[in-house]
Amino acid sequence: MKGLKGKTVVVTGASSGIGEALARECAVQGANVVLGARSLQKLQLIVGDIRSKGGEATYCAVDVTRPEECRNLIDTAVGEYGGGDVLICNAGVVLGTGLMSMMSPEDWDRIFAVNVKGVYNCVNGAMPYFLRKHSGSIITVSSMWGRVGASCEVAYSATKGAVIAMTKALAKELGPSGIRCNCVAPGVIMTDMCGNIDPEILEEMAEESPVGRNGTPMDVAKAFAYLADAEFVTGHVLSVDGGYAI
Repeated sequence: MKGLKGKTVVVTGASSGIGEALARECAVQGANVVLGARSLQKLQLIVGDIRSKGGEATYCAVDVTRPEECRNLIDTAVGEYGGGDVLICNAGVVLGTGLMSMMSPEDWDRIFAVNVKGVYNCVNGAMPYFLRKHSGSIITVSSMWGRVGASCEVAYSATKGAVIAMTKALAKELGPSGIRCNCVAPGVIMTDMCGNIDPEILEEMAEESPVGRNGTPMDVAKAFAYLADAEFVTGHVLSVDGGYAI
């Protein structure tokens, strides 16, 4: 495998959690990394730290629900590094848990706008460039709940199931143009998103996992790095859940 050295990787949702870990891992592997998120202050700190360690990175403010900002993110990669090789659609939201009947229409629309339309906007932003150069790797982020569903997380499960279907369809659609599309489906990953989950529940979920623990952002980052470089893999959903959803 050629690795990520010298490639340009664009990451959304890069200001914390999985996205931040992924950006840092790609930089360690020698990639030029373009970090996108809404929080410029956090992005500046992360990019500054990556550069201080000899990595190459830049950042761009992006709200993935806004198509023009997604296009600007890709333009930043082209402007700074002459192009882009890997697009990682990591940005996503979780709006708590509860019965679907108790969820407001506004919250339902919001989670779909970020988790599903956000992928659409980012892929469409990168598509013209990838098609012109007849190559590219797109990696989306689903969840184990997108594969098996979760009670009291109907909206989130639905968005992540949609991402899986989008990824497989895009793999078929874009494969003849030299573009690969794959998906990572994380399990319980210890990020800020777990902050509203009872610690006892998190401990129980760790015990139910065959490997006996919950995941870390770096566990997921390594899976992304593999798919970014796996030239004969497309349309695949790679579970990174410690076997929880077997």
